[in-house]
Amino acid sequence: MGKTFGTSMLAALAGLTLATAMPAQASPAFMATGALTTQPVGHYELCQRLPAECAQETAGARPVELTRELWATLIEINNTVNTRVAPLTDFEIWGREEVWSYPTTVGDCEDYVLEKRRLLMEAGLPAGNLLITVVRQPDGSGHAVLTVNTSYGDFVLDNLEPRVMAWNDTEYRYLKRQSQRHSGAWVAIENGQPTAVGSVSR
Repeated sequence: MGKTFGTSMLAALAGLTLATAMPAQASPAFMATGALTTQPVGHYELCQRLPAECAQETAGARPVELTRELWATLIEINNTVNTRVAPLTDFEIWGREEVWSYPTTVGDCEDYVLEKRRLLMEAGLPAGNLLITVVRQPDGSGHAVLTVNTSYGDFVLDNLEPRVMAWNDTEYRYLKRQSQRHSGAWVAIENGQPTAVGSVSR
């Protein structure tokens, strides 16, 4: 993967100081998505419990304008949720795998994603710009992150990383994510790997 924004991003948190430096380059770096694909089982079950999770539609979805204010919000929410929620596996929490839920004090990777997505929607971002994304880590294990589709490209909020990073600056292999048009549909990421991933880790 390319390092398009690697030298231009100063998004790391320094202690308790909120870094607000935005990417300096204007050229977008977007994931290439393809055909509809399978919905993760945990997301399907979440939608059975909370039907509104799969009923969000964004007509004519376009990248959200990445302002300095939004950039600061992304960093703040990523840091807040990462700090507030302690990582535990679904098995440790629920006694079984693939339970997607909104966390209180503990959560798995997809729980972090759901909470960040919820807070960003409360801040005014459309559902179609906040996409749950399934990736594969360098060690081969599954993982979930939140992709934010912006005018500067796709950025990732991750419970394993304090920085908000351009997707192609990470070491992940991107498999699939929610459709920008409908929150209950999922699309393959064309330059990713095969999408038959049933579970994700913390």
